Amino acid sequence: MEDKRNIQIIEWEHLDKKKFYVFGVAMTMMIRVSVYPFTLIRTRLQVQKGKSLYHGTFDAFIKILRADGVTGLYRGFLVNTFTLISGQCYVTTYELTRKFVADYSQSNTVKSLVAGGSASLVAQSITVPIDVVSQHLMMQRKGERMGRFQVQGNPEGQGVVAFGQTKDIIKQILRADGLRGFYRGYVASLLTYIPNSAVWWPFYHFYAEQLSHLCPKECPHIVFQAISGPLAAATASILTNPMDVIRTRVQVEGKNSIILTFRQLMAEEGPWGLMKGLSARIISATPSTIVIVVGYESLKKLSLRPELVDSRHW
Repeated sequence: MEDKRNIQIIEWEHLDKKKFYVFGVAMTMMIRVSVYPFTLIRTRLQVQKGKSLYHGTFDAFIKILRADGVTGLYRGFLVNTFTLISGQCYVTTYELTRKFVADYSQSNTVKSLVAGGSASLVAQSITVPIDVVSQHLMMQRKGERMGRFQVQGNPEGQGVVAFGQTKDIIKQILRADGLRGFYRGYVASLLTYIPNSAVWWPFYHFYAEQLSHLCPKECPHIVFQAISGPLAAATASILTNPMDVIRTRVQVEGKNSIILTFRQLMAEEGPWGLMKGLSARIISATPSTIVIVVGYESLKKLSLRPELVDSRHW
């Protein structure tokens, strides 16, 4: 008799692809709306010099809310929604790569590691230009600019159409750096997100398997999957945050060298500078990862081919 504690992974060939993509886009959009403010806060914390503007995640949240209102927490959001495309490319690449690697190895760790890294490589190639623009929009604040570029026209940021700001930033990037400016920090992004993704998936499955043996047999799989997601995210965030800080500075401050950026950061702020924004990253990752994991696992169950539904225990 099958042990109910064993987690059955739904693979690519088990899915109804039409349902998978329709539900996937809706789920991804809801997640982005919920976590975007913390993404903005993390970016500002990583770019600021020392604690010149904000003393931490909560302090940044309160100050942005007081200065710009709720809309201030969503600067650059409309541009960032274009990453929905890269999100769908990510999950497709991940699932297809798992299927391909399965021909050579049945190890779930190997499949997750290779698929996670490959998916991130594809996604970042699409995401980086969008990130560059949205991060510069995140840096727009009343009274003082934080990044290289400032939206022209209204210095208070009031009454300026969102896409007008986007067009202005794009023009300034083109004028300063040409087309290459949209891929500034591309290598740093790959060095951040490929390891992050490659580490997250194996740790996620590892934590889920360990919890499945600790929980009662009657416990639904989705419970310990929801716990495993944040644990894996926290692990991956701690391991990759130093590179994430460097990536953000390269993209926002217009630096050309990862090594020089690292040296400058160490000289100005010491080793702790590499951990800037970590709390905001984990805080944003915890609820978002729970939603992502529950959403993604539920999405795959909803997208399961009809003839396979009755054969699975959840």
